[in-house]
Amino acid sequence: MHDRLANLLGAASLAVTDLALAGATRAAGVSASGAGALVVLAHAPGLGVTELGRRVGLTQSAAARMLDGLEASGLAQRERGPGRGVQVRLTPAGEEAVGAMLAARGAPLATALAGLDARERDLLGALLGKLLARLYAEIGDADVMCRLCDRGCCTDGAVCPVGQAERDALAGRDALARRNGEESAPGAS
Repeated sequence: MHDRLANLLGAASLAVTDLALAGATRAAGVSASGAGALVVLAHAPGLGVTELGRRVGLTQSAAARMLDGLEASGLAQRERGPGRGVQVRLTPAGEEAVGAMLAARGAPLATALAGLDARERDLLGALLGKLLARLYAEIGDADVMCRLCDRGCCTDGAVCPVGQAERDALAGRDALARRNGEESAPGAS
């Protein structure tokens, strides 16, 4: 038996994803993973290829190929990092592309929300915050979940629910580690 609400959520999620990705990828002329990589690099310049790939769901070799395309388009560049490492940074054209992508991603989302009044928007915001916190418990990685987020608008006068879920999870793990360390320490009371 299927739950109608879950089915509606699935259909809405897919429609919103399709609209947001179409706008973002069209604005920069890149793939979905390329769009994610550009937004990630805007918030975390200097990542290595492997970490960038992890955040956008690619293997190291697939991330390297994606970066080849971003470099060929003049949107990103690899630089020597510490030791033998390589860091990836946006070019000025890449920075412009991120702004265009976030605007193109946001436009269909704003249109989708336009049918809701202020009270409905507030309620939906609260429900989405709760849903995102629950999804963080499943996914466990804010960097992955927020790879296409416009972080500025999410944290302007508010707390990002995904970031808060991550801070709460880390605090819980730290508290557990301290408790376990105290209980097993010799002479601990």
